[in-house]
Amino acid sequence: MELSRRLRVKPGAKVDLADIDPAGTHGFEKGRDLEAALAKNIARIDELQYLMYAEHRRALLVVLQGIDASGKDGTIRHVMTGFNPQGCRVTPFKAPTPEELAHDFLWRIHHAVPGKGDVAIFNRSHYEDVLVVRVHELVPAPMWKRRYDQINDFERYLAENGVVIVKFFLHISKDEQKRRLERRLEDSTRQWKVALSDFEERKRWKEYQRAYEDAITKCNSKEAPWYVVPADKKWFRNLAVSQILVETLEALDMRFPKPTVDLERITLD
Repeated sequence: MELSRRLRVKPGAKVDLADIDPAGTHGFEKGRDLEAALAKNIARIDELQYLMYAEHRRALLVVLQGIDASGKDGTIRHVMTGFNPQGCRVTPFKAPTPEELAHDFLWRIHHAVPGKGDVAIFNRSHYEDVLVVRVHELVPAPMWKRRYDQINDFERYLAENGVVIVKFFLHISKDEQKRRLERRLEDSTRQWKVALSDFEERKRWKEYQRAYEDAITKCNSKEAPWYVVPADKKWFRNLAVSQILVETLEALDMRFPKPTVDLERITLD
């Protein structure tokens, strides 16, 4: 069975992250065969992006969400290398600036939506406004609760205008997060990434899990599906994300456009 079908959240299903093993590998094993499969996927992503650019009918939006240390940066570094940087932009959504706060919460998101033929990767996204905003009570509850419907409307609007949306939740265990944060403390090449907020947020683990469950459950549609990717094992995370991207792009059944000139009339001296 395709990984996209295994890991995709069924529309209308209520998500309980406790029921999904963050260390699961769906029968795959680490080794040379897996490394070859990942390399093949990355090469295929390059081909499919080129085809999408040539067809110039659609754009691809990849959303990466996950708790701190879940592997969003690592996924971009190890999987998204398949995308040609000329047609791909990565946008990290951190705390909003004063200018962004002066607008509606989707204003800064819409600015980063890809144009036809291009790819955009969101490292965090508009979902922060029903996650961190909810957990830290940054706005009244009635306001963030309305945002589920607003997000659904926004994503449906993008899909109806040619934006293919793929959303990944990188699912790690609390124990694995602890190991990764400890490695950051011990590794001099990673210590620059240490932020006190990561350790403070860890105390709110259960609150974030509930917030993610609600966001995935309430904002999961045919046009903008969620994939819950077991991410304790980085090698499986990379394989799953790359495979789902390949399967998603191949399902578009894209075609190269016909030449705009009469090729038979062209001669080379």
